[in-house]
Amino acid sequence: MLFMPGQNERALAKAGTLAADSVVFDLEDATAPDAKPAARNAVVERLRAGGLAPREVLVRINALDTPWGPADLDALATAGADGIVLPKVESPDVITDAGRRLDTLGAPPGLAIWCMVETPMGVLNVRELAAVAAVGGGRLAGLIMGTQDLAKDLHVNDTADRLPMVVALGTCLIAARAYGIVVIDGIHADLTDAAGLEAVCRQGADLGFDGKSLIHPKQIDAANAAFAPSSEAVDRARRIIAAHSEAIRDGRGVTVVDGRLIESLHVTEAQRLVALAEAIGKIGKAGGQGHS
Repeated sequence: MLFMPGQNERALAKAGTLAADSVVFDLEDATAPDAKPAARNAVVERLRAGGLAPREVLVRINALDTPWGPADLDALATAGADGIVLPKVESPDVITDAGRRLDTLGAPPGLAIWCMVETPMGVLNVRELAAVAAVGGGRLAGLIMGTQDLAKDLHVNDTADRLPMVVALGTCLIAARAYGIVVIDGIHADLTDAAGLEAVCRQGADLGFDGKSLIHPKQIDAANAAFAPSSEAVDRARRIIAAHSEAIRDGRGVTVVDGRLIESLHVTEAQRLVALAEAIGKIGKAGGQGHS
C-alpha cells in the first residue's frame, strides 16, 4: 500500500505504472496546509482520468474536524476512488459519521472506509473501531497502522525488532481478524535501510498482517517479496485443493498431501493463497514490474 503525496503531480502520473496493490493519494501529512485545496483538486482530476486499475486506489483525507476534511470528503465521494482513509481514528463515531456523509453525498456503495490507527486511544478502542464492520451496510474495509505517530505518543525507541510496538500491532491485528477486515502494517521510514525494510516486511508477514504501508516506490519489491506467496507455496496449495476435491468425490473428508493430513480448514487457506496469487499476478502484469 504505497502512500503518494497528493500535491506531487509527477507521483500522481506515475501511480498507474507501479506494481503496488494499492496506492494512497495523501492529502493529510504529505500535503502542506496551503497546498491542500490544490492537492485535493489534483487528486480528483487524477481519479477521473482513470488508468489505475486493477490497483486499489485510496485517498487519505484530512480529519473531518479540520478546516479541510469535510471538503475533502465532499469532493471525493463520487470521484472514482475505491476508498477513503480517515486519519487518527479513535472513536467508532468518526467512521459512522463519515459513512452517513458519504451516503448523503451519493457515494457508490463500494466506496470503502479505511481507518488509520496511530494513537494510544485508537489502539485502546480498536475493537470498537473494527466492530463497525459488523454493522449491516457498513463501509469499513480495514485498518492501517500509523506506527510513526504511535511510537511518538508511546515514547518508545525505534528498535530494529520493533519489540516496543508488538503489543499495539498484535492488538490491532486481533481486532481486524475478529471482525473480518484487512489490517496493514505501518511504514519503514528509513529509505536508505534496505536490509531493515526487508526484515520488518518479513516480520509483518509473520505476524499476520495483510500488507505493508510504503512511502517510496523503491520499497515495493521488498514488500512484494515478503507478502506474496512463493511459487512453491502456490503449487502446494493447488495440490491441496485438487487432492481434497478428489477425496470428497471418493466420499472421504480428509486426505494426505506431502505426508500431512489435509482437512477442510487447510483447503480454505489454500484457496485464499491461490486467490491472492492470482490477484497479485493481475497487478504485476498491469504495472511496470512483477511481484516476487
